[in-house]
Amino acid sequence: MKPIRLSDHARGYMARQGFTIAEVEEAIRTAPWGPAELGRLECRKDFTYGKEWNGKIYATKQVRPIFVEEESEIVVVTVYTYF
Repeated sequence: MKPIRLSDHARGYMARQGFTIAEVEEAIRTAPWGPAELGRLECRKDFTYGKEWNGKIYATKQVRPIFVEEESEIVVVTVYTYF
């Protein structure tokens, strides 16, 4: 199993986008991968949320990492979250 590394760009958006490293890793390890733009890969995973985000309570949160599989690691370029 290859290690997963978040780029500086992805790490910089953790608080603003509302995702955790554990959620990104779980999504990549358990959700089906598909093609994304620019030859990258993506996957999506729904998580139980049940909390407030920007003034509204959401039951679920979807985490969508965009990543590249390299020879020795998986590099997460960015992460989108949907509430």
